[in-house]
Amino acid sequence: MTNDQELKAREAADDKMIGDAFQHLLDTYINSRHRKKVDIITKAFNFARQAHKGVRRLSGEPYIMHPIAVAQIACEEVGLGSTSICAALLHDVVEDTDYTTEDIDNIFGPKVANIVDGLTKISGGIFGDRASAQAENFKKLLLMMSDDIRVILIKICDRLHNMRTLASQPANKQYKIAGETLYIYAPLANRLGLNKIKTELEDLSFRYEHPDEYASIERKLASTQASRHTLFDEFTAPIREALDKMGIKYTIKERVKSPYSIWCKMQNKHVTFDEIYDILAVRIIFCPKERENEINECFNIYVAISKIYKSHPDRLRDWLNHPKANGYQALHVTLMSHQGRWIEVQIRSDRMDEIAEQGFAAHWKYKEGESGEIAEDDGELNDWLHTIKEILDDPQPDAMDFLDAIKLNLFASEIFVFTPKGEIKTMPAGCTALDFAFSIHTFLGSHCIGAKVNHKLVPLSHKLESGDQVEIITSKSQHVQPSWINFVYTAKAKAKIQAILRRENRELQKQGEEALSAFLKKNGMEYTNAAVDKLMAFHNVSKREDLFQAIGEKMIIPGEKDLDELKGKKKKEGGLKWRKFVPFIGGGKQKKEGGKQPQLLVLPDTFNRKKPIFITDDNIGQYKFMFCCHPIPGDDILGFIDNKKQIEIHKRACPVATKLKASYGNRILDAKWDMHKKLYFDATVRIEGIDRIGMLNEVTRVISEQMNISIHKVAISCGEGIFDGTIELRVHDRDDVRSIIENLKKVTGVQDVSQIM
Repeated sequence: MTNDQELKAREAADDKMIGDAFQHLLDTYINSRHRKKVDIITKAFNFARQAHKGVRRLSGEPYIMHPIAVAQIACEEVGLGSTSICAALLHDVVEDTDYTTEDIDNIFGPKVANIVDGLTKISGGIFGDRASAQAENFKKLLLMMSDDIRVILIKICDRLHNMRTLASQPANKQYKIAGETLYIYAPLANRLGLNKIKTELEDLSFRYEHPDEYASIERKLASTQASRHTLFDEFTAPIREALDKMGIKYTIKERVKSPYSIWCKMQNKHVTFDEIYDILAVRIIFCPKERENEINECFNIYVAISKIYKSHPDRLRDWLNHPKANGYQALHVTLMSHQGRWIEVQIRSDRMDEIAEQGFAAHWKYKEGESGEIAEDDGELNDWLHTIKEILDDPQPDAMDFLDAIKLNLFASEIFVFTPKGEIKTMPAGCTALDFAFSIHTFLGSHCIGAKVNHKLVPLSHKLESGDQVEIITSKSQHVQPSWINFVYTAKAKAKIQAILRRENRELQKQGEEALSAFLKKNGMEYTNAAVDKLMAFHNVSKREDLFQAIGEKMIIPGEKDLDELKGKKKKEGGLKWRKFVPFIGGGKQKKEGGKQPQLLVLPDTFNRKKPIFITDDNIGQYKFMFCCHPIPGDDILGFIDNKKQIEIHKRACPVATKLKASYGNRILDAKWDMHKKLYFDATVRIEGIDRIGMLNEVTRVISEQMNISIHKVAISCGEGIFDGTIELRVHDRDDVRSIIENLKKVTGVQDVSQIM
């Protein structure tokens, strides 16, 4: 076959693939509940296909397949209509081609154009010369979202397809995209009630960031599937019998905990896969006889099944009368099965189930041709969007602070708090009395001196619980204190406090900057950005505003040491704490030739960020190993290029690394271990159990004699027949730690062993 023939055959195959995908989209749309506007969708498809002609994705498929896939998700999995489908088909046109938003407006109208504009990345920004393009684009998304929620819904569809096709990306991009997804987009999907999409985003992120753990959990889920089916059938048989007698039309589904949720529980609770009891849950979905009576019917089903199985007294969750902030409604009850296992049962109507799977999109029911604004009765969502707007009106100058402020608002766990008049307010779990005050009014929060919770006086920092009745006490003489930021939880309260403090601090910062400028001028030096940066590092200050404010408050008084620093004296390290690895050989510190420590690697501008870096026994001293997560060989790790072009090493699951992936993804590197068990590293395990004579001797014998591991330090305390403590070890890698944990768990009386770092 000639080259021309091969090219024609490939084009024909591409045309068929594109045609089939678009026809599938049209078929899905025609079978939906939306008004049928096939012409405008076809017009958008043809326009996008022409605009992206000749362009291919990294996977090799024609680029137009991506917009079609995003539109398919928007239509099929989120339930959006023709305006959203058109915007999804066109979402990359302005960014990747010569067409402008005005062109889209002229051809498809202002609604589609506004959504496309909200989905188009931006240049320039609010965060100054240390800008995070990711934070900028996310800010723009949120600004557009508060006007038309479809912007963020389509962006979530876009992200889901990118995650489904992430295999074609290099590893450093995979970590950046997966980290950003876990930090921002999965919580957003959850907050909007898109439960299925949220779960898939989490699992895909987990799969790319921790492939070995993901594969291990998948294998264990597959191997225990038969026993779960048996348990499900035996548990639900008497329930089915009871529901049939009641004449209820229902379906019962088996819900299996997702791999990511299982892994999170294993990490947080320090348990193995076999120790997680709630992998299986049962979902009862019924068609109510009377729609207005569906809540009562949920409780009737609960009463019927609690006669069959004993219910857990502390695990009844009523989201029927007070739905979650994302619209979720259901009644959760945990029952003791005849096999001696606690099993959670979720009771919901078919309407509630649709909202649980598709979120608010299931009942927004946008009317095509009308605005994409939220209906008046979606009060919870309106409140949330209003808070987002308030944060955007006065954004944090630092990119990671800004993302943190937004992230705090994507809460999943809620409590219900009552005002003195008995009105109910939804608040995030963990909130304080001061959070509650700011949620009602900024004036109330800024003048709050305390609160009465259930008629008892409590401080501002008192954490609220569901069912509390709260009365805020104020004083005109009270004003916002910097310490308040440490005990508020909600994004709204943090944003308000920071905004008030910034207004008060601006004058001090101005005075400080003027004082620094005068000091430099007096000593014959020029006031420059480089000079300020040097002084920031010297005083271990991360932001210019903090330096100016400290000078304005006379906390820092420029003097001779500052002049010496500016003239070239070696400066201190600032920012996050890190260490050079000083490994151990045979129990002693490793000696370097000539007594010299290896220098930290400084990357050249020509460094290829797509290639992985390999950490070896010889070059390990060239990297910064961060104290925030204490990575050792065997951990899933990544590299981050800091402002000095040196490489920080973090665990991929490290909270700091998660923020870095979401804020500065272009600086993420793929890092791999290439160690050969020559060096030893510090690791700590926690151990607890039932005390007995000889217990400590047996524990140390298992570590030292059986496993030939060096014990560095032991701290054990005993009381009332129980012991707990920590053991610091020197190990080759994380596999050694896992082996130690497995062997210690076999010791009689040891109840739990977990790694700390």
